[in-house]
Amino acid sequence: MVNIRTRDSALAQVLADEDCVLDAVTASRFLSKEEVRWRISSGRWQRACRGVLVTHSGPLTESQALRVAVLAVGPKAALAGLTAAWLGGFTGFGSKDPFHERTIHVLAPPGRKPHLATTELPIIMHYSRMLTDDDVHPHLEPRRTRMARSLVDAASWMPTDRGAMAVLAAGVQQRKTRVPDLRDVLDRNKRIRRHTLMYGILGDIEGGAQALSELDFTRMVIRQFRLPEPSRQVGRKDARGRQQWIDVLFDEWKVVVEIDGAQHREPLEHWDDMDRDNDLNIDGYRVLRFPAWLVRKNPELVARKILAALQKAGYRP
Repeated sequence: MVNIRTRDSALAQVLADEDCVLDAVTASRFLSKEEVRWRISSGRWQRACRGVLVTHSGPLTESQALRVAVLAVGPKAALAGLTAAWLGGFTGFGSKDPFHERTIHVLAPPGRKPHLATTELPIIMHYSRMLTDDDVHPHLEPRRTRMARSLVDAASWMPTDRGAMAVLAAGVQQRKTRVPDLRDVLDRNKRIRRHTLMYGILGDIEGGAQALSELDFTRMVIRQFRLPEPSRQVGRKDARGRQQWIDVLFDEWKVVVEIDGAQHREPLEHWDDMDRDNDLNIDGYRVLRFPAWLVRKNPELVARKILAALQKAGYRP
C-alpha cells in the first residue's frame, strides 16, 4: 500500500524542483488519472497544454511559461535563440518587453510535430539535425541552448541580414560570448542560414569592428568600393596620457575615419571627440567623421570622401 505522506512529500519535492510544472508522465508516477482529473476539475491545478500540468490555478510566471513551452514540445527540446540568450543576460532586441509579449523560441530535433494548438503561449518552433548535448547547457533550467549557439541561431532567424549582424556584434560587445565560440558553432552547422555572412562578420568583429555602425562601414564602404583594408579600434594615448580608441585607421596614409552613432550627441562626449581630432591633426593625421546613418544611406559618398583623403596622402588604387 502506498504511503500517502511519503508520496506527497516526494511530489512536493518534484514540484519545488520543477517550479510547479509537470508533464503528465511525471504526474502519473505519484497520482492516478482520477486524482489528476479531480485536481484540475476542482481548480487546484490547470492543464497548460496537452500533456503539461501546472499545480496552481493562477497566471503563469515567466519561468513557468518557459518550462511549459519546453515540455509541450518534447524531452529533447530546448529554449533557443533570443529566448535562451535573454535568460543568459543578453539585452536588447525586445528583452525589455513584458515576458508575455515576447515570442518563445524552442529548438528541437526533426520529428513528430508537437501539439501546440492547445497552448496560448507565443511559441515558435525551430528544428535542427545538429542539436547535440554540446549545444545545450548541462545544468541550467529551463533547458536551453548555450549562449554561443543561442546567438548564432538568433542571427540566422532574424528577418534581415543587418539584424543578424547586430545580434552577433551585441553578443560579443556585451561579453556574453567570444568570437571563437561563435565560429565553433558555425563550423558544426555549415548548412545554417546566413552561414557565409556570419562567418565574414565574425572576422570583422574579431578585427575590432564590434559596433553595428562599424560593421556597416566595413561591409558597405570598404568591401563594396574596394578601399584598402584599415585597422579598427586602434588604441592611442592622447596628449594627457589617456587611452583613446580610433574607429578606423588607414595607418600607412595617416587617415582616420570616425563613425558617430547616437551616443555622440552628448555635449561632453562631443567635445572629447573634437579634442582627440585636434591632437590627431596636430600629429599629421587627416580625420574624417561620418554619422552612422550616412554610412547606411549613402555609402558611395562616404567612400568617395575617404578615397579623396587617401589619394591626397599618396594612395594609388
